[in-house]
Formats: sequence, C-alpha cells, structure tokens
Amino acid sequence: MKLLITGGTGLIGSALVARLQERYEITVTSRSPSKAQQQLGAGVKVVKGLAEIADIGAFHGVINLQGEGIADKRWSAAQKQRLQESRWQVTAELAQRIAAAEQPPKVLISGSAIGYYGAQGDEVMTEDKQVDLPDDFAHQLCAKWEELALQAQSASTRVCVLRTGVVLASDASALQKMLPPYLLGLGGPLGHGRQYFSWIHLQDMVRLIEFLLETPDAQGIYNATAPEPVRQQEFSACLAKTLRKSHFMRVPAWVMKLALGEMSQMLLTGQRVMPARLQQQGFNFEFPQLAAALRDCLLPASSA
Repeated sequence: MKLLITGGTGLIGSALVARLQERYEITVTSRSPSKAQQQLGAGVKVVKGLAEIADIGAFHGVINLQGEGIADKRWSAAQKQRLQESRWQVTAELAQRIAAAEQPPKVLISGSAIGYYGAQGDEVMTEDKQVDLPDDFAHQLCAKWEELALQAQSASTRVCVLRTGVVLASDASALQKMLPPYLLGLGGPLGHGRQYFSWIHLQDMVRLIEFLLETPDAQGIYNATAPEPVRQQEFSACLAKTLRKSHFMRVPAWVMKLALGEMSQMLLTGQRVMPARLQQQGFNFEFPQLAAALRDCLLPASSA
C-alpha cells in the first residue's frame, strides 16, 4: 500500500520512514528533494510538494508531520507566523484534497502538540479535556491545526490527531539541547521544578503512528505521551543520574523568560498529560518509564 508523508525528513518522520518502508510504498514531500533522497534512501519517492501529487486518492494513508520546529527560534511576530503557516497551510490543503477525492485515502494521521492544553497545573489532561485559551499562542496554534485536519473526516476517511509531548531520542532531539549543562555537572530543574513534563520515547512515537495507521476503528484525538509524566525536577534529577553527573543547580524563571521570551511559558508551566485513548485502544508502550527511556537514548549499549 502507498503512504504519503509530509515532514518525512524530521526526527519523527525519518524514523517512521525507516520503520515502514519495507511494508509500504512511501512518498515524502520535501523542500529539498535531493537532500531528502540522500537521507531517506533510494527506496523512498521524494517530491517537492503536494502540487506534484496528481491524485491523493492513490494513497492508502496520509501522515502529516510538517511544521517549523516550535522551539527552534524565539517567538517573534515573524516566527509565530512561520510556525502557523508551516502547519496550517499544508494541513488545510491536505484536508481539502482528501475531501474532494473520488476515492479518498482511508486515513489521515496529523500532528498537533500538548501545547493545546496550555497551563493546567497538576490537573490530569486526557483527550476529552476541552480548553479555550485565546491569549495562549501554543493553544491557538494547535487548536487551529487540529480543526483543519478534522475537516478531512468522512465516512471514507478516518482522521487521527496526535497531541505530542517532548520526544526523547538519541540524535537531533530536544534532549540534545538539554545536555550541555548536565555534561558540565551544572544541571538542574527549570524554574520551581514542580511543573509536569510530558514526554515520549521516539520508538514509541513511531510505533503508535503505525498502530493508529493499522487500527481500522482508530479516529479522533490521541495524546502521544508516555503514561508516566513526571515533574520537571524529577526529570532533571533522572537525567543527571543517567549521565552520572551532579545535580544541584536551578535555572531561575526570570533567566528562562529573558532568554526565551514568551516561549519560556511552555517550559515553566508544563502539562500533566495522559495517553488515555491509546491505552484504551490497546497500545502498549515499550518505554513507559522515564529512567529506561533516558538510558536507551543516552546509554544504548548498557540498555541492551
């Protein structure tokens, strides 16, 4: 069967392609086709954009992972616009083309993020939690992104939306950006450290996409997070322990706000997110606990 993947060269997309390419005929969109082809290999078809897709109905499924990195740059007005456009435009076009197709794809799996929930303190966030935060940029970004994806839902096409937590992986992930102070023995929690940190191992992220792709009755919103969120101070201590480094520093909230501006709120407030619907549907996590996930990412030889 054929799959179309947008954002197929990113952290999640490239791992997903590697997992699925032996069983599916995969087409990936990329603004740099030659670079993407070199990265993904000759067995994957690469096109520059959706304009090169003549009939979206030729695909069994579409997996939409495209979007500018949320934490790549400070949230200036221009960067906010890039974050929106990089998600909304492709999602709107996919939904429109799927809805217009004579024989549309069976499934659309589309990205979102736990930023949808905004600052909720210690309250457990499951998929049935409805929030409306007009002044929260991350919430508004995700809410519109989800709304556009769900427009593809029909009797012929089921839509799954993934509210993804912080993805932990050995390479090119958020985890790598956190490591330098810990490697110097200067690691510590952000702000007061009591805020929740909802995470997922890359391997489970890829597995759950495959699971939803191949589960015919799966549709709607899914929290793509491990079932054991931890407080930020616990995450920080576990990271330091995994690296066998000291853990006594703390990054004050004012330093975060000065360095990151509005984006710092995501890190200083956090969300306590649970993957209730995935678990109800029967998905089993290979890395439900943080310590094992960090060992696998940072010390893979010792976790074998």
